[in-house]
Amino acid sequence: MIDQAKEAFKEEAFDLLAELETSLLELEERPEDLEVIGKVFRAMHTIKGSGAMFGFEDVASFTHEVESVFDLVRNSEMQVTPELVTLSLSARDHIRNLLDNAGAVDEALLGVGRELVGAYKRLVPPKGGARVGTLPVKGGASSGRAEATYRIRMRLCPDIILRGTDPLCLIEELSELGPCCIVAQTDDIPALEEMNPEHCYCFWDLILTTGKGVDAVRDVFIFVEDEVELKIDCIDSPEEGASELTPRRLGEILLERGDVHPDQIAALMAGKKPIGELLVEARAVSAGKIESALQEQQHLRQVQQQRKTQESTTSIRVSAERLDALVNMVGELVIVQARLTQVALSRADANLIVIAEELERLTDELRDSSLTMRMLPIGSTFSKFKRLVRDLSQELAKDIELSTSGAETELDKTVMEKLNDPLVHLIRNSIDHGIEMPEKRVAMGKPAQGRVHLSAVHSGDSVLIEITDDGKGLDRGALLAKAVEKGLISADARLSDREIFELIFAPGFSTAKSVTSVSGRGVGMDVVKKAIDALRGSIHIDSDVGKGTKIRIKLPLTLAIVESLLVNVAGDHFVLPLSAVEECIELTRKDLAASHGRDLIPVRGSLVPYVSLRRHFKLPGDPPDIEQIVVTQVNGNRVGFVVDHVIGEHQTVIKSLGRLYRDLQGISGATVLGDGDVALILDVPNLVRVVEEAAVA
Repeated sequence: MIDQAKEAFKEEAFDLLAELETSLLELEERPEDLEVIGKVFRAMHTIKGSGAMFGFEDVASFTHEVESVFDLVRNSEMQVTPELVTLSLSARDHIRNLLDNAGAVDEALLGVGRELVGAYKRLVPPKGGARVGTLPVKGGASSGRAEATYRIRMRLCPDIILRGTDPLCLIEELSELGPCCIVAQTDDIPALEEMNPEHCYCFWDLILTTGKGVDAVRDVFIFVEDEVELKIDCIDSPEEGASELTPRRLGEILLERGDVHPDQIAALMAGKKPIGELLVEARAVSAGKIESALQEQQHLRQVQQQRKTQESTTSIRVSAERLDALVNMVGELVIVQARLTQVALSRADANLIVIAEELERLTDELRDSSLTMRMLPIGSTFSKFKRLVRDLSQELAKDIELSTSGAETELDKTVMEKLNDPLVHLIRNSIDHGIEMPEKRVAMGKPAQGRVHLSAVHSGDSVLIEITDDGKGLDRGALLAKAVEKGLISADARLSDREIFELIFAPGFSTAKSVTSVSGRGVGMDVVKKAIDALRGSIHIDSDVGKGTKIRIKLPLTLAIVESLLVNVAGDHFVLPLSAVEECIELTRKDLAASHGRDLIPVRGSLVPYVSLRRHFKLPGDPPDIEQIVVTQVNGNRVGFVVDHVIGEHQTVIKSLGRLYRDLQGISGATVLGDGDVALILDVPNLVRVVEEAAVA
C-alpha cells in the first residue's frame, strides 16, 4: 500500500514538474505576472509537502530551499531575472533526477543539489529590502460553511490606546477567523516632532477568508463600535459564483476602495510601466495602498485556486495500463458484436436481429467513450518544446521564438507518446539548419529573431501537425548534389520539388558541413520518416529558399480502432485504412490490354500506377474478369491497389502480429472479422516503397 502511495506521488510530481517548466518559461516572458509566480510557488510547495509526507526527504529539503526563494519573489522582495529562471529550470531537472533515482540517490547527485542551493543564495538580495508594514498571511479555524473573502479597512480613533484597546489584539482576533492578509497603512503618521507617542496613527487593510460570515467579523469590533471607522466589502463568495471570475486588476481594486479617481487611472493608462508604479510616481496614491491592493489580488487568487482544487472531484487518476486494458476489451467486444450481427442476419431471426442492433449501438457508444478517455490535448506535448527551443537558442547563440496554435487539439495518448521524438528531431533541425544567425538575418532584411511555429488541427479522422520556420529554406542544388554523391539518383535525373525534398529522408543523408552536438551526422530524418510510417501517418516538406520551410505531418487520431476498407483477393481478406483511400474504379481486360504490360491506368486525365496484390503476395488462382482498383494517396502521389472485390467499410480492431511476422514488409497488423477469419492490414506507404525498390532492382 505504501509503495502504491509513493508511485501515486511520483506520478503527481511528474505532472507538477511539467507544469512548473511551462510556468517558468511563461515567467521569463512575463516576470511581473503575479499569477504565474503563484503557479511556480504552489507547484514547489505541493512537491515539498507531499514529498515529505511520503518519505522523499531529499526532494522535500531541496524543494524547500527553492520554495523559499520564490516566496521572496511572491512578496516582491526579489525580482525575476533570466538568471533566476535558468537556475530554476535546472532545479526542476534536479528534482526530476531525485525522483527518478529515489532510493539510490548518490553523493554526486546530492552535490548537484548543494551547488544549486548555493547559486540561489547568491541571487538572494541582502536583508533590509523587505516591505514595511506587511504582516505574513495567517490562518485560523473556519467553520464548515462556504467560505467568503472580505476586504476590511479598519481606521481607529487616534486615542484608542489611551482608552484601553490594543489594535493588535483586534487584528489577532480577526486572524483567528481564517486565512488573513494584513497591510499596515502609514500615510497619516506625522513628522517626529509632531507625533504623540500615545496615539495610534496607523490604519489597516485586511483581506480575510472565513466561513463564519460577516457577522462574526463585526463581532470583533462590538465593544469599540464608536471608536473605529470600519468598512467591510465581500469580494469573493462561492454562492455568487465569484470563484469562477477572473480576479480583479490592480486598478479596479483601487477604484473600488476609493483610493484613486477614475480620471487618474485613465491619465496613466498610456504608460508602459505597471499601473501601481505609475500611480505612486504621480503621487496619486501611496505605496502602502498599492501594497494593500496587491495583497488583495494575490490572496484572492490563492483562495479561488484552493477552492477550485477542492471542488475538482469529477476527475480521477487512472493508470495507463488499466486504460489500455479497457480499450483492448472494448476491441474484443466490437469483434464479438460483429460476429453476433452476422449470425443474426444468417438465421433471419427478427428478435435476434433486434438484440444485435441494440448491442451494436451500445458497443459503438462504449467504443467512442473508451477511445475518448485516451485522448489528450496535444498542448501538453507542445509545451515541452519551449524549453528545448530556449536551451538550443542559447547553445547556438540564436534568438528564436517558438509559437504554437491548436494546443487544444486532441490525439490518442499512444500516438502522442510515439510522436515526441520525431517532433524533437524536426524542431532541432529547424533551429540548427533552418534559422540563420541574427547578424545574417539582419543583413538579409529579416528580423534578428527567428521564428518557429508549431500547429495542430483536426482533419476528419486525422490530425495535421505543421512545423514552420522563417529560415533559409532548403537548397535544391545541395540536395541534388548530395543525392548524386550518395548514389541515390543519377546525375541526369529530373525530379520535382517534392521529390527533391523527400531525399532528406534517405538513411545517412545530411548536407551539414560539420558535425555539431545538435545535428550533422546524417541520422534523424530517416528515423523521423520510419516513426511517422509506423504511426500510419505521412510527412511532406515544402520550402522556399530564403523564406523558410514547412513540414506537414498527418496522423490518425488513434491506433486502436480505425475505420477501414475491407477487400478480398483470392479468398483472402485485406484491410486498407479508409483515410488513405480516395476512390475505387474497375479494371477490365480491355484496360489491361490498353496498358501494354505497364501497370498504369488513366484516371480522369492522369495516369495512376497500380500494384496487383495477387501478384505481389503470390496468391493462387486466376483473377475475375473485372477487378477493382482501390486508389490511395501516398506521399502526395496517387497509387492504386488491384483487388478481386471491394467488400465495403469495416470497423477494424487492430491486433499486432507475432514475433515471426515482425519483419514482414507491407503488413502493419491484423484484425478479426465477424466470421472469425483474420484479415491483414496493409501498410500502404511501406508496401509502395517495397514495390518501388523491387522494380529498381
